Amino acid sequence: MDIAHRDHLLAAFHGVVAVAVLLLCLLAEVLVFALRLRTALYLVPVSAMLLLCFFRRRPADIGLVDFSCLKPPRRLRLPLAKVIENFKLCGCFNRDTVEFMTKAIQAGGMGNETYLPPAMHCIPPAAAHADAIQEAHALFFPTLDDLFAKTGVAPSAVGALIVNCSGFCPAPSLTAVIANHYGMRSDLKTFNLSGMGCSAGVVAVDVASSLLRLHLHSMSCAVVVSAEIFAGRFYVGNEHAKLLLNCYFRTGCSAALVTNKQGMAAGVPIKYRLVSSTRTNQIANDRSYRSGYWDDDEGGIAGFTVGQGVGRMFSEMLRAHLAALGLSILPWREKLRYMAALLLLSLRIRRHKLVGSAAPTPAFRVAADHFCLPSNNRPIISRLGQGLGLGEREVEAALMTFHRFGNQSAASLWYQLAYLEAKGRVREGDTVWQLGVGSGLKANSLVWQRVAGAGGRDGRGALGPWVDCIHRYPIKES
Repeated sequence: MDIAHRDHLLAAFHGVVAVAVLLLCLLAEVLVFALRLRTALYLVPVSAMLLLCFFRRRPADIGLVDFSCLKPPRRLRLPLAKVIENFKLCGCFNRDTVEFMTKAIQAGGMGNETYLPPAMHCIPPAAAHADAIQEAHALFFPTLDDLFAKTGVAPSAVGALIVNCSGFCPAPSLTAVIANHYGMRSDLKTFNLSGMGCSAGVVAVDVASSLLRLHLHSMSCAVVVSAEIFAGRFYVGNEHAKLLLNCYFRTGCSAALVTNKQGMAAGVPIKYRLVSSTRTNQIANDRSYRSGYWDDDEGGIAGFTVGQGVGRMFSEMLRAHLAALGLSILPWREKLRYMAALLLLSLRIRRHKLVGSAAPTPAFRVAADHFCLPSNNRPIISRLGQGLGLGEREVEAALMTFHRFGNQSAASLWYQLAYLEAKGRVREGDTVWQLGVGSGLKANSLVWQRVAGAGGRDGRGALGPWVDCIHRYPIKES
């Protein structure tokens, strides 16, 4: 039986059962009253109705069946020397701009095997709408083909499709492009998330989990796709605040299948259980709101501007987010230790009138076993790791993902999880923390717990996009 039809039948069955239980409870209440039985018996049907309401309102567990990450074809590889040469040959940058981008790339920690779409191999880069659509096809379809083959779930079984792509919003939408290609069901719920930057993948999973809980009996799985389309997004001006996207962003795409039913995908168990989902934003703060935005330079050329003071706003945003997140993921012993440290600091400030004392930070190293962090560049990743109290091993996945694949925006978090799996580090019972920070500013976190093995996948297939290079990592800084 088709999974979509099965879900509708199950939803109808649960509705009939609920109505039947309610009618039986009401009938029992009437009989107790009519037969003048003991007063205590009134509690029996009432308790049954309360239990029915409790089980129907209890949030369902959300699980990750599996995920896939695109490994672009080797012909799209563009070494750093070639990238810099293309900047010089482009004809749109002055000497100072080329020097600025060269220094940024050399200091960023990116390797020579990152990928750019075909439009970016042209000189100057192609910017037609058709190029962007072609790029979307090359990203989405191979990634989703791998996901459906890996999980055994047919595209017709998907109840919701969420696509996040910050800068490209065509008509028909990106979800329509995917739904049309795979012939998905007519009642498919589609959502396109744009302008959210690197945090959009976490937002998309949160949207998917909310939908799966809301439509518990009529929808069993949702697909989340994360990618960026670069055709037409390349900045060809000379304003330094707009050049970082040119330097660090690279091609990548991820797709994840989440479900509210264990073992729904042709007998394939879920790999991860969603433990926590936390979202924080400072959009109402004007400085935070202007920390990153698309606008035109003095010559009318559009580009993404990194605002002044973004580092300070990033730190403030992260502190607010970690305070909210720590309540749900930190163990009690660490919460008590942190409260005691804050109390001692307060007493010292009052007693000795200290000024500028550094506030203690919780040891987030004990909050999770593995970490997937914003993959901006090596210096930022290292500073973020230090701020969270993480060691080299904890930030390794972020650093190596940036080295091998560059900044792939929201998809980077899934490439990092693929790295951890390829290294064989994620064992049953381990927790994984995915942290995404995007424009706005907004910070979003997902915490997953590994609950099953590889599901019968062969060792080579389990390596995902790292299949031909995982043996070379980690790479130490020279």
